[in-house]
Amino acid sequence: MENKQSSSPASFVDSTVVPGDVVLDLSSMTSQTIKLGGGLRQDCDAISAMKAGTLRFSKPNKYWIESSQKRYVPCVEDTILGIVVDSKADNFLIDIKGPAMGFLPVLAFEGGTRRNIPKFEILVESSHNSILFSMRLIGLYQLEVGTLLYLRVVKANFGMNPELSCTDASGKAAEFGPLKDGYMFETSTGLSRKLLSSPTCPVLEALGKKLSFEIAVGLNGRVWLYDLMDSLVVVLLRETKK
Repeated sequence: MENKQSSSPASFVDSTVVPGDVVLDLSSMTSQTIKLGGGLRQDCDAISAMKAGTLRFSKPNKYWIESSQKRYVPCVEDTILGIVVDSKADNFLIDIKGPAMGFLPVLAFEGGTRRNIPKFEILVESSHNSILFSMRLIGLYQLEVGTLLYLRVVKANFGMNPELSCTDASGKAAEFGPLKDGYMFETSTGLSRKLLSSPTCPVLEALGKKLSFEIAVGLNGRVWLYDLMDSLVVVLLRETKK
């Protein structure tokens, strides 16, 4: 079977591709720098597909293959929702719904350096009372097992645990960190990308016009909602009084 060849970078964008398809030819893009997302690999000057799906492009220079799957494959700069499953002296182990656990260094928070190690509060229960104290190397947030976090993938090398961070590329916390209260549910990676698509997903746009709520969508197929149920109750009470 012959691989399909691409004469221009736009040839396969928004088209369905299968494993083995050559979607980009770097020899014809000598003056451009591109970023490869999930589902693509480079072999000399050829960029080929590793899975079936739709080739997507986002400005200025990122290409990836979009497909709907239950298991998440980490990719650098992905924003995801992770759950703390264990804590070590210098990092936390995070369930990211992928083939391997991610690790979150204790310094991967805003302001965290080796001279300024973040302090994490830990609640220790005794038989008589509760004592709140701090330990260097165990925390800034109360990251107990089960804590839900909004994270950014920093490194995602094959055969290694993905490295995560609670800061953006400039080192600021931005929207990253623990997500308190609310409700988290799982879905496919394809639906997660649709919820994050531009223009805004019609369903979210319609809900936003009627209800007040917060939402965080992870590319790993997890969605967190806060205050939506309270808003629904208010709307239902308002409608029943009419």
